[in-house]
Amino acid sequence: MIDEDDRRPTAPARPRRTTRATAARYLLTPAQLEESLAMAAPPSVRNAVVAGMQATLAVVAALACFHYSPWPQLVGFGALGALASLFGRYASRARRRRMVFLSAFLLVAATFVTSVAAHAGASPTTMVLVLALVAGVSTVAVSSWSLGGPGAVIIVFAAGAALGAAGSWEAVFARAAATAAGGALAWVICVPTDRLRHEEPATGAFPSEPPRPMRHRLIAAGRIATGAAVAALLAHAAGWQHPSWAAIGATAVMQGGHLHITMSRALQRMAGTVAGACVAGAILAQSPSFWIVVALIALFQFVTEIIIGYNYALGQITVTPMALLMTHLAAPAVAGNMALERVFDTMVGAAAGIVLAVLFSSLDDRAYLARHRRAAALG
Repeated sequence: MIDEDDRRPTAPARPRRTTRATAARYLLTPAQLEESLAMAAPPSVRNAVVAGMQATLAVVAALACFHYSPWPQLVGFGALGALASLFGRYASRARRRRMVFLSAFLLVAATFVTSVAAHAGASPTTMVLVLALVAGVSTVAVSSWSLGGPGAVIIVFAAGAALGAAGSWEAVFARAAATAAGGALAWVICVPTDRLRHEEPATGAFPSEPPRPMRHRLIAAGRIATGAAVAALLAHAAGWQHPSWAAIGATAVMQGGHLHITMSRALQRMAGTVAGACVAGAILAQSPSFWIVVALIALFQFVTEIIIGYNYALGQITVTPMALLMTHLAAPAVAGNMALERVFDTMVGAAAGIVLAVLFSSLDDRAYLARHRRAAALG
């Protein structure tokens, strides 16, 4: 006689070493630290140099134009729009034009939405949630439109710059218009200089993100929005002036496609930010003039686009002072402890990002990490 219990289908056994606790241990091993220190040549050094030149020209042109315009207070927003030039460095010319245009649109939309919320009198907590919403929506948009790197983190950066009260509806629209003007400058500069880049080969030798189902995009966006909200709320609760920097840190870290990449990003971002903040603090302590600041922004922007492809931490060493100097131009009055706060915000954002990435990880995510770690141990 067959026991009734023997007829019941047995549940599939959970693969070994795929628990969240095991994943956390994998991410805290010396091997993970070594992986984050690895150097790798970018797919095309020439494209990196050209992209650095394009971004530098666009940002400097935006800064100079607004500095001499009747609206010098909008200089920071013009430079933010010019960051649309960072997208699509490996795309064909036709695709690049579309990508820069769509990226500029996202930068304008993020600036406008955040400015509207600020002018409408939203509380600081509500503003943090708006910032998290921007992180989630821009993640879906970047993925759906195949915009690639640097991803949603630049859009969150633009939204964070607009957290302060605009003062009037005219100022709200002026911010958006200035960002749009910077995006237009980026497009105008990229179109004629794109012929200097290597064209996107038909073989797909350059990196590109394969399209994912919408369900996966929405899940990723939800994770990133939650991470940005948690990090920014922690920074706000600590009384720091720039909770958006924590949200940026969480967004940048959680953009990684796999857990080991997320952890590498977290370690690299923290280390690079500490070094870059020291550089920025030393510069700001000298009370540099406007044009000295512009020249340094140009230098850091150009160098960042070349070295970030070798190691993300190297890029953070130069992108951190560039971001702080741009913030200084937009709001010189709050420059006091910016460098130190940037370090704290980044650490909170990176830590929140990696913790939530592990908590939200799927079984497939953890199984991939286990396979990756075994392969690294064998090879």
